[in-house]
Amino acid sequence: MTSILGIDNGLTVTKAVIFDVSGQQIAVARRRIPQLLPAPHHVERDMEGLWRATAEAIAEAIQASGRPASDIVAVAATAHGDGLYLLDHENRPLGNGILSLDGRAGAICDGWRDRADAALKLTGQIPPACSPAALLAWVRDNEPDRFAQIGTFLACKDWLRFCLTGSIGTDRTEASTAFTDVQTQDYTLDALQLFDLENVAHALPDIAGSAKIVGHITPEAARLTGLVAGTPVAAGLHDVTASALGIGGHATGVVAIVAGTYSINEVVSDAPNTDQRWLCRNAILPGQWNNMALSPASAANYDWFIETLCQAELSAATKAGASIHAALAVEIDAALSKPTTLIFHPYLYGSPYGPQASASFTGLRGWHNRGDMLRAVLEGIVFNHRTHIDALRAGFSVTEARLTGGVARNPAFAQMFADILGIPVTTSQTEEAAAWGAALCAGAAVGLYDSPLHDPRDMSLLGQTYSPDPARAAAYEARFQLYNKITDSLAPLWPEIEALVP
Repeated sequence: MTSILGIDNGLTVTKAVIFDVSGQQIAVARRRIPQLLPAPHHVERDMEGLWRATAEAIAEAIQASGRPASDIVAVAATAHGDGLYLLDHENRPLGNGILSLDGRAGAICDGWRDRADAALKLTGQIPPACSPAALLAWVRDNEPDRFAQIGTFLACKDWLRFCLTGSIGTDRTEASTAFTDVQTQDYTLDALQLFDLENVAHALPDIAGSAKIVGHITPEAARLTGLVAGTPVAAGLHDVTASALGIGGHATGVVAIVAGTYSINEVVSDAPNTDQRWLCRNAILPGQWNNMALSPASAANYDWFIETLCQAELSAATKAGASIHAALAVEIDAALSKPTTLIFHPYLYGSPYGPQASASFTGLRGWHNRGDMLRAVLEGIVFNHRTHIDALRAGFSVTEARLTGGVARNPAFAQMFADILGIPVTTSQTEEAAAWGAALCAGAAVGLYDSPLHDPRDMSLLGQTYSPDPARAAAYEARFQLYNKITDSLAPLWPEIEALVP
């Protein structure tokens, strides 16, 4: 029976998911990947350890499927975007991989303010600290010996592709993180020169379509994973794009929302449209662009609240094999049934306003309880998504939203999105959306689908649509405007707050 393997590597977990050709999930296996924090603002991982863990997950998924590995006709990977995975001239890992949570290059980005407009016009984006451009510049300035040994630089999923096939390269979506011309959608030496990185022009990986076969499982990879040697491997794609694809949101007129560690909001367009508020990158198909407005300020705030203030309930739920989210939903629903002065800014790990912004509860009073605070946290998360989506709506036509992310399974949270955004919001039952996005590329590469955009599933049966309620929408609008006023008031104070700790 024909099946497809999608590999999804996030910031903490790597997954191997086997699907049948109809999109039905057959088996999944996961491994946690330790993050290494060797210095402040440095977030890394061992590249060989990542590959071993991924290989173990693949082997476990094959075993759990109850089917022979020969049933798997194609493989593709997706993984966190940006960051930096270096190989030397012998194609060996050159130090640890650098994750997209890494902030070591923040000062370099600050020093590039004089070239921000040029970068935006040429590449479609102003480089964030996790950009390959910024990280390569940091290595150049701080580790010159390592810089001199660079043979190629890859994204995370491209390292996994190399481990599976021995072939080096990237795909269209990943290539556009730093060094492509936003008009031609191909590499340009001008981008390297803009960042004083011409010396690594030789290290640019070749670009392939996301659904193009770029190699086959090697005998060594087969031994470690249980896959059949010679199985085709497609180029794959950036996980932000893969998630949108996996929920049917990689399409014009739709804003795809991922409420995870990052607040991710993306719209596909048929022409490039650049603005400092979003990243204009390559979409899956030539002649289309994926416009991403994002910040590390989404459901990670909710996870922090649970881990910090709900330890007893979390421990009890874990022991009972129950959902902590279901237990807390009762408190959240009670809080939603009454008015509140409590407003939360979800900037625990980052914001749309730079790294100095910090999170805060405003309007907190002695009679508020934990449910009230949880409601404010969820509302603040959605307000931050709206900040990004309002920016996108200034440049693109958006008529509906597709929403994914663990907390999005809470109906109250999904309804909050619809009320705050003022448009229909459809959630997806697809649990492994990014892995399915990768699997669609693999299936299209071997002719199972006409293209990655031809999802065989009936999307109308896979989600629930929430429509905005006019009365609630009006109430949230007033609260959102106050949220913005508080943001404006706090912004001048954030640097002083940060300066309290040398």
